[in-house]
Amino acid sequence: MQRCQPDLLPVLVGDGPQRAALQKRLPNAIFTGFVDADSLARHYASADMFVFPSLSETYGNVVNEAMASALGIVAFDYAAAAEMIENGRNGLVVPFGDDRAFIDAAVALCQQPVRYSQLGNAARLRVESQRWSHIADQYLDILRQLLETADGKPQLSRI
Repeated sequence: MQRCQPDLLPVLVGDGPQRAALQKRLPNAIFTGFVDADSLARHYASADMFVFPSLSETYGNVVNEAMASALGIVAFDYAAAAEMIENGRNGLVVPFGDDRAFIDAAVALCQQPVRYSQLGNAARLRVESQRWSHIADQYLDILRQLLETADGKPQLSRI
C-alpha cells in the first residue's frame, strides 16, 4: 500500500502477540498499543479506511465500529465481515485465507479515495440499524410472533 501511496500512514491500534514481528516488518507504521474507548473512537474518526486481516475473530466488533465510523473496509469474508459487508457495496470482502486477494484489494482501495469514501458512507447506513434499542425491539417482535395462538392473537401478557 505504501509503495502505491507513499504518504500513507499505517496505524495499528491495539496490541497482540504479533506486534513485535509487525513492528520489524513495518518500521514506518505507528503502533498505539492498547487504547481506551475514547482514544479508539478518535482513531476511527481520523482514519480513511480500515484494513482487517484477522483470520481468528469469532465476531469482530471492530468491523461494526469501523462501519459506524464510515470507513471503507477490506476484510476476509468471515465472521462479522461476512455478516455485515456486502462486497463492493459497503466494503470489500475477499475469500477467507486468500492473502493475495486481500493485499490486492487493500492496495487497490487505498488508491481510490472516492471509492473508499462511498463504501464508508454505505457502511455507516448499514449499521445504523444495529443500535441496542433497535435490536431489542426486533427481539421482542420475535418473541411476540412465537407467542401467537392458533387464532393469531398475540399473548402480550406472557411477554
